[in-house]
Amino acid sequence: MLLSFAAIWFFFSEIHSCHAAPTSEVTQFVPPIIQQSWASYTPYFSVKPYTPPPSDCSITQASHKFHRSRSHFILQIQRHGARFPTSGATTRIVAAVQKLQSATHYTDSRLNFLHNYTYTLGKDDLVPFGAFQSEEAGQGAYERYSSLISQENLPFVRASGSDRVVDSATNWTLGFSLASNHVFNPVLSVILPENLNDTLDDNMCPNAGSSDEQTAIWTAIYGAPIAQRLNSKAPGANLTAADISNLIPICPFESVANDVTSPFCALFTAEEFGQFEYFGDLDKFYGTGYGQALGPVQGVGYINELLARLTGTPVRDNTQTNRTLDASPITFPLDRTLYADFSHDNQMAAIYAAMGLFRQPQSLDPAQPAPKRTWITSHLTPFSARMVTERLSCTVRGMGKTAGKQSFVRIFVNDALQPLDFCGGDQSGRCTLSAFVQSQAYARNDGEGDFEKCFS
Repeated sequence: MLLSFAAIWFFFSEIHSCHAAPTSEVTQFVPPIIQQSWASYTPYFSVKPYTPPPSDCSITQASHKFHRSRSHFILQIQRHGARFPTSGATTRIVAAVQKLQSATHYTDSRLNFLHNYTYTLGKDDLVPFGAFQSEEAGQGAYERYSSLISQENLPFVRASGSDRVVDSATNWTLGFSLASNHVFNPVLSVILPENLNDTLDDNMCPNAGSSDEQTAIWTAIYGAPIAQRLNSKAPGANLTAADISNLIPICPFESVANDVTSPFCALFTAEEFGQFEYFGDLDKFYGTGYGQALGPVQGVGYINELLARLTGTPVRDNTQTNRTLDASPITFPLDRTLYADFSHDNQMAAIYAAMGLFRQPQSLDPAQPAPKRTWITSHLTPFSARMVTERLSCTVRGMGKTAGKQSFVRIFVNDALQPLDFCGGDQSGRCTLSAFVQSQAYARNDGEGDFEKCFS
């Protein structure tokens, strides 16, 4: 589907007229077909409606039962909320804007704003919209899982050490508190410094490669026609294909930072935003995902922490974990019913790959998008992305039809229930806990030699 410039601009005008306040809770800046093509800069959205547990697997029982048996509990890892561009991205964005503003004149009225335009975004930090969506996530967690919570068993919260991640975590705890009318007030208990062992950041594999080669191939293909079109409307700008991957992100960055649709959004079609999405897909796939030889191993430490929490046993890991923190019941308790960790998109991509989620039949082609691919960055790691692991106790019947209880695992990514083919997931998306643990051999074996390759 290709929306015309006129249709897109009409949508922008409607948004501007309805949401003028700078602190408004705008969540839809452009038509969904565009906003959900912003790759890793897409604001959080539910990819699919949440699927309640099967009737024989309730997670809504009285909280004291959960505390005693721990048969039902939740483990969540969430990306930080919407932010300003990173320092490196800012440099590239400013250079591309300067080229566009160097044009002798503009022949398209959508470019006229550039006569008086000044780039004013900050760097790296969480923006108010990102704080809002983090708070909203905390509220949602309480509303869905409140039966697991008591004063004696509050969510245990950790965050990687960058400011935007810490701020996202504290906004989540605020949202959780607000949703409970301040009855339950979780706190951020552990901040993992990013210059030390940290399972919530991809900072411990210096030999890992990058996605530069693959994204450059696709940029040359999709960016060149867009640069040619803009150059024809802005003589003297001399934009290159590479500039396009720095101009398109201004649309999401300014929109989420200013709570109003950026004028840059109107410069590109829905099809072109879709091409930018594939740029982001390649970036994550070949950055820390399956396409990077040392990508999945960067998620191993977190998987081993997840297994420890699921099984109630000490962490066994020789990769990224902080063994001092993970050995202490104060900094890594094993008796909670809800855990919430806060991380980065690159690290979450590594965790998906280490676990076996979103495996593709073949590596993404840098020159040709696969229309049926499931590795879609806006679905995997948007701002405030979250992976939720539910442990359930379900009634099962043996050959003699005698009912008993068995532990199962379900996993959601942005509310979409995952099939868990790698551990024999059933039609309800459930694996037995034992099958799930067995399926994680790569993590349990410390990356099967890949972690050592990070340093050798």
